[in-house]
Amino acid sequence: MITPECIQKLRNVYKAIGSFETGMQRSVGLNLNEAMLLCLLSDGSLILAGEIAEKLALTRSNASKVIAALEKAELILRVPCSEDNRCQKFRISDNGRKKIKEMESTLTMPKEIPALCRCMNSRAPSQKKE
Repeated sequence: MITPECIQKLRNVYKAIGSFETGMQRSVGLNLNEAMLLCLLSDGSLILAGEIAEKLALTRSNASKVIAALEKAELILRVPCSEDNRCQKFRISDNGRKKIKEMESTLTMPKEIPALCRCMNSRAPSQKKE
């Protein structure tokens, strides 16, 4: 069961994410989708544009815009597929790795996120049917 307290905390999280993204844009020059793509590629994997869209829950059009922005900033690289030269995969660049380190040292989790998690976890046992 979701309580009014949890709904209020959820709204606070929504506002905190907006504030977090504004601050991130100012401090590291990335929006949330761009940062999410860098994080997705941070393990060194090569990923197709369609897979990026799916994993980030973006439309293909929006994913293309995010990819283009990170390519322009030289944070990711386009790599031809070895099995089919018509397709392109993307990977993080050395500059992208540096940006990840900058994000890790600069950004902090909004306090509302752990508060919501605590709220949701405290309600979970009462939701179980006996």
